[in-house]
Amino acid sequence: MIELKNIFIMAPVKLGYSDGTGIVTDKHLHFYNRRNKHIGAIIPEPFYMDAGLRELPTQLGIDLDDKIAGLLKLVEIIHRHGAKAIAHLNHPGRMANPKIPGNYFWSSTAIACENGGAVPQKMDREMMDRVIQTYTDAARRAVISGFNMIELQLGHGYLLAQFLSPQVNNRTDEFGGDFENRIRFPVEVVRAVMSAVDIPVIIRISGDEMTPEGFHIDEMVHFARMMEKSGVAAIHVSAGSVCSTPPWFFQHMFVPKGKTWALADTIRKKIDIPVIYVGRINTKEDVDTLIHKHNAAYLAVGRSLIADPDFTGKYLGMVEGDIAPCLACAEGCLGGVKSGQGLQCLVNPEVGQESDILKRARNYKKFAVIGGGLAGMEAAIILKKRGHTVDLYEKEKLGGQFNLAPLTPHKTSMAALVPYFIGELKNSNVEVIFKEATASDLISKYEGVIIATGSKPAVIKIPGLDKFYGADILLEKNLPKKKRVLIIGGGLIGVDIATALIPLDNQVIIVKRTTDFGEDMELISKNLSLKIMKEKGTIFSDHTFITKIEGDTVFAERDGEKIQFKNIDVVVVSTGMKSYNPLEKELVNKMPVYVIGDARDPGNAQDSIHGAYECAKTL
Repeated sequence: MIELKNIFIMAPVKLGYSDGTGIVTDKHLHFYNRRNKHIGAIIPEPFYMDAGLRELPTQLGIDLDDKIAGLLKLVEIIHRHGAKAIAHLNHPGRMANPKIPGNYFWSSTAIACENGGAVPQKMDREMMDRVIQTYTDAARRAVISGFNMIELQLGHGYLLAQFLSPQVNNRTDEFGGDFENRIRFPVEVVRAVMSAVDIPVIIRISGDEMTPEGFHIDEMVHFARMMEKSGVAAIHVSAGSVCSTPPWFFQHMFVPKGKTWALADTIRKKIDIPVIYVGRINTKEDVDTLIHKHNAAYLAVGRSLIADPDFTGKYLGMVEGDIAPCLACAEGCLGGVKSGQGLQCLVNPEVGQESDILKRARNYKKFAVIGGGLAGMEAAIILKKRGHTVDLYEKEKLGGQFNLAPLTPHKTSMAALVPYFIGELKNSNVEVIFKEATASDLISKYEGVIIATGSKPAVIKIPGLDKFYGADILLEKNLPKKKRVLIIGGGLIGVDIATALIPLDNQVIIVKRTTDFGEDMELISKNLSLKIMKEKGTIFSDHTFITKIEGDTVFAERDGEKIQFKNIDVVVVSTGMKSYNPLEKELVNKMPVYVIGDARDPGNAQDSIHGAYECAKTL
């Protein structure tokens, strides 16, 4: 039986904050301490149960008794304000990281993940018994460490799901074939863990693998009923497979919100134990919908608590302020972990730095921030929080170039960020002055200036290139329809523009001097964008240099061969950005000047926000 102080459970999110030993660090403790006040339970990141089964080199472990002392500290932090602690146990099977020395790979069959990875060994009975022992040993350590519950991962394409899934499991013995055989080993594991411990056991499943060859909701309803009869305390319903359908596994912005909720609904109506709902629950409206329309017993929120550690507190009315939006972009929470830097967040630069809290300034000053893009707004807000007087100058519209980001398909979730920043400026009482600031406006009036004037498209000199668009082609007034469009430049912006133009029946040709289209994109966005482009007949031309344009013909060279693109109606140039910083020279040596964001070095939204935060917290 589950008894929590409220309906919110923090979902297991990989942090990547360990030092390589698998032992709890101070960074883990600070991270969870920042999120433990207004939550019913916390499921820390998935624990590895054997050093040869790691997904990350920096993952937390529960494989040996030497981890218990740290886990006791972690549980104490979680319990500090009345939350329960749930240990998430997962065997990755074939999804163990092949780049980690010493890892081994077992699965229901000797089939590698189609997205890459090692070819696993097909498990025999002895291997199955070892896996069961691995689970029960880890479960006992969880009890000794003070965890109140255990969650077993039976979904998302990991080992137990590799038995459940007909796409993976092609065995012909009693553990393969029909549904009753495919569930046999996962059921053994669940029952063994339940017999080994005296605390409630939750299972996490994918309600649907979201691939035609995988398992679907009808089978999982049947499985949920069996698990209820076996005595599990609750069922946590997600979707997808980390191998076959990663956008569903990560609940990425490219997939529609609410599918996991519908899967959970279907299962909830067929069983009497609690169902935990999960999947992009990141607004107050989402919570209200799940409570009042879906009758959800519990809500698992993960990335919402990364973007805003007070998400649940603000919903419950216990913390004032607007909720910082999770954009479902995976830029920091996935990209940071994959890069080895650990969990980060595009929206929240304090993630991973919870021990270094923002402090009031020792001496309050009057600052001007020039430029109202993401960097400028972040700097103004942080300076104001630290006690300074701040004026923000913006000559056009707050938000800068990021206002174009939500205009591309599948990225509409990004539309929440600029309004949030504008609200924070208002709540912080930052004075916004809509004019182009001049040196005379600033000298002697302010004690420091932060320049955040952004960037402009890099100038490209091509004979005959007279009329062209940049990212401004995404504005409704500029959008072409049923045209033949040539995009020069195949980075993030070029690919985003292509995906926006394709649905309007445009024939898109995209050229790039190198080979890696979308090279600077977050991996899931990149893969899905390129897939959409290929399916819709986009013409890709790499190693291509545009030499001249005459009328509607574009002349180029590709690998030394002269080629032509004919009947081009629209040309888009997306060949990079260069810093725009006209004020620094006029102000330097006359007053303290700090340059941030694209004005300092063109980058992405996360770079801009984080750089602005780091600058403002030190002034």
